[in-house]
Amino acid sequence: MRVIIFGATGMVGQGVLRACLLDDRVESVLIVGRTASGVRHPKVREVVHGDFTDFSAIDGELTGLDACFFCLGVTSTGIGEEEYTRITYTYTLAAARAVAAHNPGLTFTYVSGEGTDSTEKGRSAWARVKGRTENELLAMDFHAYMFRPGYIQPLHGATSKTSLYRWMYRGVSWLYPVLRRIMPSHVTTTDDLGRAMIAVVDRKGSGEHILHSPEINRAAGA
Repeated sequence: MRVIIFGATGMVGQGVLRACLLDDRVESVLIVGRTASGVRHPKVREVVHGDFTDFSAIDGELTGLDACFFCLGVTSTGIGEEEYTRITYTYTLAAARAVAAHNPGLTFTYVSGEGTDSTEKGRSAWARVKGRTENELLAMDFHAYMFRPGYIQPLHGATSKTSLYRWMYRGVSWLYPVLRRIMPSHVTTTDDLGRAMIAVVDRKGSGEHILHSPEINRAAGA
């Protein structure tokens, strides 16, 4: 399969990219980011693009794809709802429309989060925005899968861009085996997220379309 990854430099994206490079089913990976990732691999081709609200300038690059793994995201801490919406909703839908236009039968996998509000009416702004984003993706003309992980354990050097999260992971990563035993329904890893994303492409639109940590782990074979 030929895949495109948005957000490959983030913690989740790093794990997804690693899974793609290790999986023989993935023949090529197109990385689209606002800055260069620095990744060098025979499977990888990279396009640096600054405006994530408009992909028309790289339209010709977004063809011949089987799957899009959208891993770009930002924490809602410290930013207003308008800015959070721009990054979470506007960027995602712009990318989705761009790849859908040239790739019939595409599978689009979106990394959302546990607690996302599908009703779009709850008190939490981030959950409403995520819910709105999911709902519009699910209504689009491709095979859409929403990933709602809880705690994500970074593996193999995957690192969050957010300093607060980096400190958090340093403090609690050693507890992951305990967390996996006492709350298995709420934890996964960057490896399992990547493997699960690849696995759902083979479903071709079948099965559950909103996956929480247990479904993610099962899809990954964890």
